[in-house]
Amino acid sequence: MAEEKRKNGRHTLQMEERERVRIGGVTEVMSFDEEGIMMETACGLLMLKGTGLHIGKLDLDSGDVTVDGTIDSITYADGGFGEKHSLLGKLFR
Repeated sequence: MAEEKRKNGRHTLQMEERERVRIGGVTEVMSFDEEGIMMETACGLLMLKGTGLHIGKLDLDSGDVTVDGTIDSITYADGGFGEKHSLLGKLFR
């Protein structure tokens, strides 16, 4: 079913001055804190890293997420369910 969402979903990402990111096509927010947010999107895993990050808007029914804070990096990764947890450990080191 996750593969169906990935194939049929539309993913968008819009950043404003490294201080706000609007993301569409989010299916799940897996973890978050002030230094990183990991989410599953229609195009794979998305990891945001930065400082002072917080989720300003979260609507998983529409797949829309807004993140405020200082964005330092945006990283995508593909992988199956078993790989998500090891990837999570690597990204939050």
